[in-house]
Amino acid sequence: MAPMSSTNPSFSDLTTIGVGGRIARFVEPRSREAMIDTLREADRMGSRLCVLGGGSNLLVSDEAFDGVVVRDARRTIEVLETRVSTAGPVHDDTVQVRAQAGCHWDDFVSRCIAMGLAGVEGLSGIPGTVGASVVQNIGAYGQEVSTSVDEVEVWDRLAGRIARMSRTDMRFGYRVSALKRSMLAGAATPSPTSTSASVPVPSSACAPDVAVGEAGHADYAGRTGRNRFFPSPRYIVLSVTFLLRRDVQGVLGYGQLASALHAEVGDRMPTAAIRAAVLAVRAAKGMLEDAHRYEQPFMRGVVDESNLRAAVSAQSACTGSDGPDYDRHSCGSFFMNPVLTPDEAATLPPQAPRFPARDDAGREAVKTSAAWLIDHAGFHKGFSVGSGATASLSTRPHPGADQPRRRARGRRGAPRPRGPGRCAGEVRRASGTRTRGRRTRPRMSLAPVRVVHRG
Repeated sequence: MAPMSSTNPSFSDLTTIGVGGRIARFVEPRSREAMIDTLREADRMGSRLCVLGGGSNLLVSDEAFDGVVVRDARRTIEVLETRVSTAGPVHDDTVQVRAQAGCHWDDFVSRCIAMGLAGVEGLSGIPGTVGASVVQNIGAYGQEVSTSVDEVEVWDRLAGRIARMSRTDMRFGYRVSALKRSMLAGAATPSPTSTSASVPVPSSACAPDVAVGEAGHADYAGRTGRNRFFPSPRYIVLSVTFLLRRDVQGVLGYGQLASALHAEVGDRMPTAAIRAAVLAVRAAKGMLEDAHRYEQPFMRGVVDESNLRAAVSAQSACTGSDGPDYDRHSCGSFFMNPVLTPDEAATLPPQAPRFPARDDAGREAVKTSAAWLIDHAGFHKGFSVGSGATASLSTRPHPGADQPRRRARGRRGAPRPRGPGRCAGEVRRASGTRTRGRRTRPRMSLAPVRVVHRG
């Protein structure tokens, strides 16, 4: 590996939470060929590979990263002439839209609404990229990206080829997909590009990418739950094709959003009005990105310039300041809402929220609120877990977070801050329910953080 370059960014320059060490090699491919060549070369050299989206899913230590960080600079959005869908029946009011993986997610939502297309308006304001959206199966305010995905084009790092994955191949679940599982505990089964039919790769072809221990979890260098492709999936997204409705109105699918629009769940409203309401609700919770981060040297050009100017103006109106809003330097909601079996849900306190749901296998289940569990386990707003730190659902850095962590690491045996971990343990003790984090954390060591309940 080449020595660290002083011109390369640090993870602190590229992540929303603003912490993380120097990167040995940083690449921004601007063509499909360059993207594939970069991925292939990193794997051929045995380099640790981190494919970065918007940097909102990462909490990284200050130690130097001796691998390759790739941020896809391809951001084209195109309406396809064909309307052939692998996702089901095709109607005259549907249209296929393909976006390259590096496209900023909110730019994509804004463009779709401007084109008179519906299906992703409730996902406005979510940080990250189109490629990352399908890895995480992002969702908010009654919508999930999985409902609009038609096909995902990926680079298979194990097979060394391009593959196409249908919505079925993606095996979407609550904040999870086959791509995410291929990074943590197994592989997916995409369809080869050499045939127009959807022919799954036999599961035996996926066997070499992980070593499975007795507990059934993949093991990478002795770390249970990760495989050799970590911290990126086996399958790297190249582009996503969406199937959207040609409609200037959308359906309200979430109570809080309906209240903001003085309407009822199930009502139809203009997609532009839904987007505006989602952004307003997110802004009130501090759950939008700091628009000024995209004015920094290593972030310039990531967001469409007109959208950036609109975001900066809206942020100034919301905060009353023309400068950065450090309250928005966040990793977002740290815990996923638990999905329980009916028997497990019966053990919850009577007043705990309950919502009908399905588990990853499609079985009847009950979803409850992580925020409610955390609050009722004793982690109220303002609860302190360390010097200058507070705790509950969402995670953001305390000013100067890196310096205290460096000092702690320099003292042998010094304890590390354990805000989210302690929180999860207390929730399980108080309610019998396990909360799980949704974040990807390569080489993670926790900095002192402010963890705030924005329920």
